[in-house]
Amino acid sequence: MLKTPNVPLLGARRNGPTAAPAVRTLGHPAGTGLLALVAVAFTLAQLALVTPAMGLGWDETVYVSQVSGHAPAAFFSAPRARGVSVLVAPIATWSSSTVLLRVYLAVLSGLALFVALRVWRGLFPARVLAAAGALFATLWVTLFYGPQAMPNYWVAVGALACAGCFLRATADRADRAALWGIGLSAALMTLMRPTDAVWATLPLLVAAVALPRWRRARPLAVLVAGLLAGGVEWIAEAYAFYGGLGQRLDDASRIQGGLGWNIAILDQARSLGGRALCRPCTGGLPGPTTTLWWFALPLAAALALVIAVRARRPAATVLLVACAGTAALPYLFMIGYAAPRFLLPAYALLAIPVADAVVHLVAAPGRSWRPVAVTVVALGLAAHLAVQFAVLQTTVRRTTEAHRGWAATAAELHRLGVRPPCRLTGHQAIPVAFYTRCSALAAAGHNANATEQGLARAARSLPFAVVTKPGNRPPAYARDWTPHRAGGLDVYVSPLTGSRAP
Repeated sequence: MLKTPNVPLLGARRNGPTAAPAVRTLGHPAGTGLLALVAVAFTLAQLALVTPAMGLGWDETVYVSQVSGHAPAAFFSAPRARGVSVLVAPIATWSSSTVLLRVYLAVLSGLALFVALRVWRGLFPARVLAAAGALFATLWVTLFYGPQAMPNYWVAVGALACAGCFLRATADRADRAALWGIGLSAALMTLMRPTDAVWATLPLLVAAVALPRWRRARPLAVLVAGLLAGGVEWIAEAYAFYGGLGQRLDDASRIQGGLGWNIAILDQARSLGGRALCRPCTGGLPGPTTTLWWFALPLAAALALVIAVRARRPAATVLLVACAGTAALPYLFMIGYAAPRFLLPAYALLAIPVADAVVHLVAAPGRSWRPVAVTVVALGLAAHLAVQFAVLQTTVRRTTEAHRGWAATAAELHRLGVRPPCRLTGHQAIPVAFYTRCSALAAAGHNANATEQGLARAARSLPFAVVTKPGNRPPAYARDWTPHRAGGLDVYVSPLTGSRAP
């Protein structure tokens, strides 16, 4: 059990220099039960609102195929890390059931949220932590990606747990559990997305080196060790397959459009309406009811900072806001496109300060405007939840339909004789190949792993098909093949394959 550090706590009242904080201890069953209730509700909401039968998405097929016992491994491009593959291996290695995988990830994500929130017991009251968990868990992007085989949610809960354990370890040198928490959560983040882990922990690294209050050798050493432990496989893989660490970082930057000064604030806002990937990010912004919470988020964080400073307990809030800022910085100012999942770590880290501000507004005693504040906050939260669930419902429906299209294409390819061992190339070849249980080949683009000559040779030796957008022309070697319509796509099946069809 984590120890309660001897630091100024939220809501603490002092009658003198030795007065004890007026909050519950870390292990109090009432507070722990409240956090568990939030985590269970989050898990059930995922299972109820995010269709467990929703097929795997493009990126998911890449991660799952690395450990799947039912489909060949897809090309693994430079920015990706193996953490998600490790996470899904207990299911994917022996089962192809998407429903089982979604249920497994939903339960695991609920448990992870509980652990990440519980780390902060004693630093903030349980009601603030429960409110923070509820705010984070009811965002459509959190619910949508919690049960998916994607890395961003896991970076988010890892960052939240790491910051809390860092505060505990720097406040109490005897807190070994907090040291373990720093190392494990840092390793989790780098195992999932190494560069995101560095950005999310940058304020912790700076604080441990430059600020006397937090300058402790052991937390710093454990944090660095955790980052390296989680990233060692990614670094070793860089030298084994990508031409070195520098080359892998360069390739990752190129695939992401070239990291540099790119203001993507409005791109991120455009993605809030349910666009899983906004690249290129064109079109108008969603309506104000969809984006209002997002633009209000920095204002709520600023209010939380003011409240914490006035209460003379700014440390935890400042650290959370700083980590959220560095976690969001590359996705707001350094890439030329957007995806809502990129900001999940920032949302998780800001959830506690925002919840602190909300609780302060509605629970501060002796305020004449308290009934008004309670009414405004309640109406605002109700409207916010309605918008989040509406966006989630639309996004789940659209995504499920797209994944069913890939399944339909795979079924038609099977009918045409494209069965394992087989090869696919062309438009959306990676997800379609996973559904067909073929290998995906590409001669150009970010996932290039073959040549045009190699593709032509494969077409003469194995079941082979080219997938194109409707009406697009296939490569030269497939110009005389008969086209077929499959799941909204055109497929050109090699004559050798067609001769083997039933």
